[in-house]
Amino acid sequence: MGMVARGKPVELAPAPWPDIPSDDLIGEVARQLVLNLRAAIGDQSIRSVATAAGMNHVTVLNVLAGRVWPDLATIAKLERGLGRPLWPSAIAER
Repeated sequence: MGMVARGKPVELAPAPWPDIPSDDLIGEVARQLVLNLRAAIGDQSIRSVATAAGMNHVTVLNVLAGRVWPDLATIAKLERGLGRPLWPSAIAER
């Protein structure tokens, strides 16, 4: 059984990404994760966040832009590097 093709997170929410909520549950979780990541980054540079998380800065940029689906390892590294949780509840009120 092959993987099911799905759109990028940015394709599941109205523009401008990630400012407008998505009607798609998974798209909304991805959008909320990016909002949490943005807030956690604050005034830090993307490169410093990436270094603290042990990853390439391009990965962080791609997640923020909604061009990729971050895997669990990426999310865990970002959470550890930033010292705070990023994963939103899938059942949170919208």
